[in-house]
Amino acid sequence: MKSTTPVSKIKSEFSLQNATSFGGVKIFLAYLEKIKLAEAMQRLSGGKAHNAIFPVHRILLYLMVGWMLGCGRIFHFRKLQHDVLLCRFLGGRLPHHSLLYKELARLGRSCPQLPTELRKLNMEIIHLCLPSKPILDLDSSVETVYGEQAGAAKGTNPHKPGRNSYHPLLAFEGQTHLNLNARLRPGNTHSSTDAIDFLQQTFALLGERQVAYARFDKGFGGEDFYQLWEGRKIGYVGKMKWTKRLASDVAACRYWTRYVDEDWIIEGITLIYKATSWKKPRRVAVIRKTQVCEDGQGRIVFDEDWQYEAIVTNLEWEPIDLWRFYNQRCCMENYIKEAKDGFSMDRIATSDFEANEVDLLIKLLAYNLFERFKRDCCEPMHQGYTIARFRLEFFHCAATLVRHSRAVVLKLIKDFDGRHAWKRIEAKVVQLE
Repeated sequence: MKSTTPVSKIKSEFSLQNATSFGGVKIFLAYLEKIKLAEAMQRLSGGKAHNAIFPVHRILLYLMVGWMLGCGRIFHFRKLQHDVLLCRFLGGRLPHHSLLYKELARLGRSCPQLPTELRKLNMEIIHLCLPSKPILDLDSSVETVYGEQAGAAKGTNPHKPGRNSYHPLLAFEGQTHLNLNARLRPGNTHSSTDAIDFLQQTFALLGERQVAYARFDKGFGGEDFYQLWEGRKIGYVGKMKWTKRLASDVAACRYWTRYVDEDWIIEGITLIYKATSWKKPRRVAVIRKTQVCEDGQGRIVFDEDWQYEAIVTNLEWEPIDLWRFYNQRCCMENYIKEAKDGFSMDRIATSDFEANEVDLLIKLLAYNLFERFKRDCCEPMHQGYTIARFRLEFFHCAATLVRHSRAVVLKLIKDFDGRHAWKRIEAKVVQLE
């Protein structure tokens, strides 16, 4: 029977108990229990008594789940504090959001070894998903700050020129999209600042896995940087800055190999080139492309319309193969965007530099856990979902927690659109060992 009562006449009362707005997140929380994440996090340093009301592993686990559920800032954790499902998952009442600020600051000051432990924990979690010969994609990002955060400085900031920022260094695995390592740096550092030390740390985390290839943009380079790859016998492909000296050497080349001859013409050459900062010449592949003009009688290509790209490498591949392999690195921009938009990587949590690095590593740990969860438990059609879409389709579901026949039951709304796929994911989580 159709209701004739206007919405304005419907009475309201806040009396629903044991309810959650995130009933669908049960599948992910159950997955975290299956992989024994809480037990692994109990090994982390924290400097708190074993009988503390909020031990360190619960604080860090709560932060990670909050970033997963879309909290953009620590202040937003207040909406989770009384969530009945999260309280049950974390074993009791949840900390007030103001305590999270204090705990992050305390961990940053008193636990200098915690970032290293978080990096090792991250590698323990993802090592089963990594290929035997990883592809290392190196990049940096700019995170604008709007206060007096320690370590923030003015540097290259394309989105907010003149603003203070951080400039984190990031390493991803090119085939699995997983984050291998991260380091927070002041905003006035160059892309390649501390890159060699960062890479040595990443190699140590990878252990016996030998990196097969490395890709990086023109912000990275230098003799020591290239020697690192060559000394480890790792094939590298890196974009170079297009300088007048390089353009002059390329202009002297007359014999280009044409690879594509359609609406776009793509040609390539290789040359041995020595930049002013290099101690020895290296192989450089140059790709040029242009769009064909039709004049009604034939096809015309103007010399001034060519677009040039230079790639330095130690691989003996054809220029077109090097160019296409490097272009696959463009997906890394999507990984960074996912970490920023989905897990608030660019939202600075505190005014303490060390605490902000801990927070950065927690967010990237949440990013990796989500990627592993999709691979282990989700169907192929869902494995390409961003966290924002996954939240909307599976996590955001009203539910109540009730006791029935000596059992605890999570009752989700009956008309939940994704219930059939959700149940299949739940079944896969149950089958995990």
